[in-house]
Amino acid sequence: MRKLLLTLAAICLFGIAASAERKEVHILSVNDMHAKIENMPQLAAIADSLRGLYPDLLIVSAGDNRTGEPLNDLYETPAYPMVVLMNMIGFHATTMGNHEFDAGGKGLGDLMRMSGFSYICANLEPAPAFGVAPRPTQVFDVNGVSVGIVGAVEINERGTPDTHPDNCVGLSFTPVLETVQKYRGLRDECDVVILLSHIGYDADVEISRELPWVDLIIGGHSHTAIDGGEMHNGVMITQVTNRLENATHTTVTVENGKVVGRKAEVINVAGYPKKNKVVEEVVRYFSDNPAFQRVLATLTAPMTSYEELGCMMTDAWRVETGSDVAFTNTGGVRYDTLPAGPFTVSDVLRLDPFNNDTVQLELTGQELKNMLIATHDADIEYGFPKVSGIKCEVIFDKKNPKKIKDLKITMEDGSKFDLKKTYKVATNSYSASIADSPRKDPGRSLNRTTASVIQAYLEHQGKIDYTGACRVFESVSKR
Repeated sequence: MRKLLLTLAAICLFGIAASAERKEVHILSVNDMHAKIENMPQLAAIADSLRGLYPDLLIVSAGDNRTGEPLNDLYETPAYPMVVLMNMIGFHATTMGNHEFDAGGKGLGDLMRMSGFSYICANLEPAPAFGVAPRPTQVFDVNGVSVGIVGAVEINERGTPDTHPDNCVGLSFTPVLETVQKYRGLRDECDVVILLSHIGYDADVEISRELPWVDLIIGGHSHTAIDGGEMHNGVMITQVTNRLENATHTTVTVENGKVVGRKAEVINVAGYPKKNKVVEEVVRYFSDNPAFQRVLATLTAPMTSYEELGCMMTDAWRVETGSDVAFTNTGGVRYDTLPAGPFTVSDVLRLDPFNNDTVQLELTGQELKNMLIATHDADIEYGFPKVSGIKCEVIFDKKNPKKIKDLKITMEDGSKFDLKKTYKVATNSYSASIADSPRKDPGRSLNRTTASVIQAYLEHQGKIDYTGACRVFESVSKR
């Protein structure tokens, strides 16, 4: 009997010891907040609630914390409000998004010095002249579990993130996969390994095949709504849409130093019933700028698509500059719906937040055709440019649906578009810089931001209605 009791006691003690090695890591993550400071009080309340349950809660962002909200972007130090609010909420780390570079190296360095959280990005080389010194990796102790994070930002064919090329002068970047692989030693050092990624969902899935040593990819850039976590090649991937509509709470279970469980749930931030009162007061302080609420025109019917808003933007540039044609890269149209009613300065600055110059060029019809195709190819994830003054029939290759096989252009009134005639063309400085196509005229700045041109157009119009506006028609070749 005594032997049996000793055996049972030993079993119980073993069970207790084994269970003591089972721990949980809790992570609250966001991506592509794009300066939606209005939702930060709700995010703060969510963080408060989770911290009440899990004191070692890790809070991270997968980049693009800034750009998209004039209250933030036009502050004396651009993006300062978001940094203050992220500090208050208790963020531990962010990776770089492409829009972190929208104020150039100096602007980024200024923000990094103000931040109480780490910038983790392995494929951005340090730039001491700007004070830009991201960590390639960082290890956190979370509830007694070592959590290693490596960060990465997307780079395009020019070798820089998707921002105006001038913003990356003096900064150097290295290929994502090649660089991340250099830090596979984190697997030996840490219980949990995370890639904090701003490269997009498709790239996350692709790269997961090469990273069996990573447990979790917290992604951004493509604004992909993943309902909880998805497993790809043994790696869990999470991501939510943009502008702080949602966040992700991920639980990683570790037993004896090994990950034995992963689950993720999406939390609705915009609809969260509670707000952190202190953060709410700070947001109110930053929001106290009546200039942004000035009404420019009345929208008599709601805008319901990127096409309608793109038509309005390019009409503004064409009309206000006296041009024949105008176009914008579709990625420059930052939202797709706007309710009927007042069209304010804030609405314009959210629609076109990049502080681009208005550029005018003298182009032959053939040069314009080439430039439109080149802009599409450089901005391919967003699609064909939005246009004014012309209509475009875009025919994509059947075998390669992203490749343009033919482009047919007519004037907007249906008259002939002449490939030999010279046209005055207005666009933004970003499109002019990314469109790698042969043309004699490189263009000249009109020393007016594209957003200010839109504001002038709206004030001159008074009332606008773009219901059903459509100038780009797409099809796929039959062969």
